[in-house]
Amino acid sequence: MLVQIGTLIAATSLVQLANGFFNTFLSLRLTLADFGATATGIVLSAYFVGYTIGAVSCGGVIQRIGHIRAYTAFAGLVVIATALMPLVAAPAAWAACRAVIGVGCVGLFVTTESWLNAKALPDQRGRVFSSYMVGTFVALAIGQLVVAWLSISSSAPFQAIIVLFALSLVMVSTTRAEAPGLAPEASLRYGELTRQAPLSVIGCVVSGLITSAFYALVPAWMLGEGIPQQTIALFMLVAVLGGLAFQVPVGRLSDRNDRRLVLAGLAAGFALAVLLLVAAPRSLAAGLPLAVLLGGFMSTLYPVCVAHALDRMPADRVVAVSGRLILVNGVGSVLGPLLGAGVMARFGIAGLLYFMAASALALTGFAALRMRMRAAPAKVERPFEVIDPLNPTISQEPEAVEPDGTPRPAAA
Repeated sequence: MLVQIGTLIAATSLVQLANGFFNTFLSLRLTLADFGATATGIVLSAYFVGYTIGAVSCGGVIQRIGHIRAYTAFAGLVVIATALMPLVAAPAAWAACRAVIGVGCVGLFVTTESWLNAKALPDQRGRVFSSYMVGTFVALAIGQLVVAWLSISSSAPFQAIIVLFALSLVMVSTTRAEAPGLAPEASLRYGELTRQAPLSVIGCVVSGLITSAFYALVPAWMLGEGIPQQTIALFMLVAVLGGLAFQVPVGRLSDRNDRRLVLAGLAAGFALAVLLLVAAPRSLAAGLPLAVLLGGFMSTLYPVCVAHALDRMPADRVVAVSGRLILVNGVGSVLGPLLGAGVMARFGIAGLLYFMAASALALTGFAALRMRMRAAPAKVERPFEVIDPLNPTISQEPEAVEPDGTPRPAAA
């Protein structure tokens, strides 16, 4: 069992390495291609469109054909779409390919997480998923370093991404394991989550908006300013590592205090860091510490919103609530590059940063308003969980099940 779990974590780390590199690389490549602000925003947003669609539909695919074959199919989609991109360098074609890649990536992540959830013993599940998320953040960070090594104007980056996805496919498809079942989902009526936890809904939109705008557009601006690839890679690396560093302390703070207060503080801290970045001199000494803060505040907004929503909703709706929040986070993630590209084209990087700061401050104000209107929950129903800032996936129920829905202990 431990070998299977290790293989899954290693394979997903390769996927995240490729994905982290792909996001930054594409931002830079689009700048060189000079597609224009509108087309660039559409291409960058297309990934999140596909990701959101896949997040709510891939569970049925996994249930129908099993985990290993589903993983193979989703990885195949990513490989095909990535291989097509350098062959057809047109905005519409690239947007379509990125949407397909989004569907494939979320399928890979949901397949892996549900598989891990079923295979890990109850007393090991916390450590398994901690290792999984540490591997995710480290891989995302290493992916930023790859940007410094490959020529962004060549086809080599696409080939490297294909190799990484194909390697993960080989690792998982040769795993000797039975396919676990998925837990049945409780229904959640539209509007119920908004009534019970409106701050979580608004917070997920804002989180998706500022995070996608930052990771999609800041590298493009830096390249346009003539900043070397190595410096861009270092800045983005530090932002990802800042996100990793903030997870545990923010999680503990969130579990011990009113999550709305923590969320307001994170949003205000992000806005302050953005304003400092606008005023700071353009140097590594000033920029890297602020990159840590920006990455840390951004990466913890979404998991705090999810935890707050789960505090407000019944325990049997973990999957339904998480899935609904992915939808609203996806809306924000789609809007981030679209709106941000237009703002940056007209007002420059300062305009984009002010736009992100204003969004975060609006969230701070709404959190303060909700604290005045409603008391905090009497106790924490479900603790804070580390979630990938760029690729949030659906939380799994703590118990594996057979295909007929009956509980089943994890396999030894």
